[in-house]
Amino acid sequence: MAADTTDLDTLRERAERWLADDPDPADRAELRTVLDRLPASAPELADRFAGPLTFGTAGLRGPLRAGPNGMNLAVVTQAAAGLVAWLAAQGGTGPLVIGYDARRGSREFAERTARVSTGAGRPALLLPRPLPTPVLAYAVRHLRAVAGVMVTASHNPPQDNGYKVYLGAELGGDRGAGAQIVPPADAGIEAAIRAVGPLAEVPLGAAGQVLGDDLVTGYVAEAVQVVPAGGPRELTVAYTPLHGVGATVLTAAFAAAGFPVPGLVPDQAEPDPNFPTVSFPNPEEPGAVDRLVALAESTGADLAIANDPDADRCAVAVREATGGSDGTETVGGPDGPGGPDGPGGPDGPGGPDGAEGVRPGRSGWRMLRGDELGVLLADHLMRRGVTGLYATTIVSSSLLRAMCAARGLPYDETLTGFKWIVRAGGGAEPLVFGYEEALGYCVAPEHVRDKDGITAALTVAELAAGLKAQGRTLTDRLDELAAEFGVHHTDQLSVRVDDLRLIADAMARIRAATPVTLLGQPVTESQDLLPEADVLILRTDTARVVIRPSGTEPKLKAYLEVVEPVTDGDVATARSRAATAVATLRTETAHALGM
Repeated sequence: MAADTTDLDTLRERAERWLADDPDPADRAELRTVLDRLPASAPELADRFAGPLTFGTAGLRGPLRAGPNGMNLAVVTQAAAGLVAWLAAQGGTGPLVIGYDARRGSREFAERTARVSTGAGRPALLLPRPLPTPVLAYAVRHLRAVAGVMVTASHNPPQDNGYKVYLGAELGGDRGAGAQIVPPADAGIEAAIRAVGPLAEVPLGAAGQVLGDDLVTGYVAEAVQVVPAGGPRELTVAYTPLHGVGATVLTAAFAAAGFPVPGLVPDQAEPDPNFPTVSFPNPEEPGAVDRLVALAESTGADLAIANDPDADRCAVAVREATGGSDGTETVGGPDGPGGPDGPGGPDGPGGPDGAEGVRPGRSGWRMLRGDELGVLLADHLMRRGVTGLYATTIVSSSLLRAMCAARGLPYDETLTGFKWIVRAGGGAEPLVFGYEEALGYCVAPEHVRDKDGITAALTVAELAAGLKAQGRTLTDRLDELAAEFGVHHTDQLSVRVDDLRLIADAMARIRAATPVTLLGQPVTESQDLLPEADVLILRTDTARVVIRPSGTEPKLKAYLEVVEPVTDGDVATARSRAATAVATLRTETAHALGM
């Protein structure tokens, strides 16, 4: 009991010190309420002080709450002070450009970052309103900024926010100009953040310069260059920004490119930090695109497109009258994903990031997997004669590798995350296209050196309109690719946890007892990427499993792939065999992980 009392006293002292330095009255009041409820609130207080948020895959990201283990004005002030100190120490010149989405706290965090920057003597440029992350990434390059900050939690739950950092050409180099930070910059910024003294001593300057809408106009004007003029434009599109900030920019881009303006899901068209119509604002999640599919069906749309809330990702649903091109079918409907019998629940196939949004045995719409849209976009650019480096990640389908080999194009594979994709190839060849299976696509690296859901949507619309003019569809093109290269069927096993120790235990378990067979075939390669990355890769002659913890959410993910040859042009039978094999592979992988 004495030890417990000592621990509680230490925790209380830490909280009191934090309170004395917290610049936000609302956060101070929130934390005081937690302190007043001690000892009953000890677990909550311990969690708030479990450790500071650290720069990970997506910079800072966490729940909006007082204390060092949350997103709040104190944490943002410290992060901004550390960032500008690091930029100065590196000799970086030029302004800091800052963007923000429509989540709770985003504007306040952006404005505080601007004041910290100007207080340190560095000009700060604020985007004119809540805007997509790709606009901020564009602004870093376009304005020749030393760095950029985007305040967003992307597709995380409503209670979260985040803080992404980009570097300009001066400190990021040619391949990293306008790209997210990578080592050693992340560690350097993290160290500078920890070196910040009392927040009361951080100088705050003027509010910074608010940029005009000409920046957004410039982004749109360059974005439409991804689709050459003169091609077919007849296409009916249904669209949702999922209560995020993508609608005004995407519709402006479609209009400027000559496409009909997409129809918007009415109750998801405006930014809303509460995301009231979805349980999780991610187009991959169960039920998230049900309203989009309903709109597409009622308007006779050719294509349904969703952006995530900060519009850096792009999801596409296609109409199918018979079995889906991967052996599965529909989204939406009373018993579709998100309903009591939907497949994407915690214990369903694939878990939250698995085969949600697809259901066998009915006609209707289905979401394209990220790998499917990735190879469609890559194939489209190749057919247009775009030469240069094509890149993806170690967890994406191997089909892009096969396409590049067959067509004599350079290819590279990176760790997960667009910060690595845009730096692929070591600079030997210019990057022309990169994608990751988690719905991220970069179709114009010289425009935005990051994933961009707006230009991806324009490019898939161009492809779909061209195919429509020929009486064909995106699934027809997928079948052509399967006939040429074999069916590359991908899926996920994804397990969300409350206790991160479960993920560490599962990774330790499979490393200690690595399977020697999968699908009855010997494992021909077992590749452990530690210490560079917590990733384990298993391969057989026809299958691959990549296992890793998520970098942004409390999940363990296993990425599954089976390659099935097509015999006598019978794509449907090959897809059926591949789907059966992947289902078995998922079961075997879950057993090996003990989850």
